[in-house]
Amino acid sequence: MGGATDVVLWQAAQSERRFLITADKGFGDIRVYPPGTHAGVLLLRPDEDGIGPLIHLVRRVLAEEPLDRLRATVTVASPRSIRVRKP
Repeated sequence: MGGATDVVLWQAAQSERRFLITADKGFGDIRVYPPGTHAGVLLLRPDEDGIGPLIHLVRRVLAEEPLDRLRATVTVASPRSIRVRKP
């Protein structure tokens, strides 16, 4: 869905009840995407550009937080912290 608007991407994820992994910080806004109203969002906030830092963050999150515990949350992962906002 590369190039899709946020609205189109969100609607597709919701219609399929998918957990969304993204680097688009707009999806981290809990006022717009409140925890408990969707399957879950993992927002990746690396310090460096490129696929390597994104993959590193995903691996770190999955090593520290089982994916089933992230359901219905908005989770923000950076090299310094992992913040989980629960319903």
